[in-house]
Amino acid sequence: MRNVFAAAALAALTAIPAQADEITWSSTINPLFEKQCIACHGSDAPEYAAFKKDKETWLKKGVGMRMETYSHLVSFVGWPNSGALMRRLDDGSSSKEGKPGNMYQHLGSDEQERQANLALFKKWVGNWNLKRWSDLSKEELTGIKVKY
Repeated sequence: MRNVFAAAALAALTAIPAQADEITWSSTINPLFEKQCIACHGSDAPEYAAFKKDKETWLKKGVGMRMETYSHLVSFVGWPNSGALMRRLDDGSSSKEGKPGNMYQHLGSDEQERQANLALFKKWVGNWNLKRWSDLSKEELTGIKVKY
């Protein structure tokens, strides 16, 4: 019986670091988003359809589409705007052209901070893929994690 308790205690202790390393919206991505992205993509920003309808006006104001909630942001990872977040934040290492996305520069004040923040987003997303919905396979879709 003592061996059963010892094994259970060992299993519990080894599971703690795995959970601590887990990247979730609530523990990691939301605070990062609030620091780096909220000024242009907060609650005052338009919904996706309204942004697309009058894109030039919003861009002149320095405002992007609304993304400050979990539900808003994951729509730019999975469906309906698959890969949009990844295309915008990528450092160019995942694209054929090797060109960073237009929002990569906003991930940090220097390259080291940008790379660290990009790594957090990549770990949160899981399957970091720049493809659009129609080009994604079922396997690629199931690789998306985006834990709350």
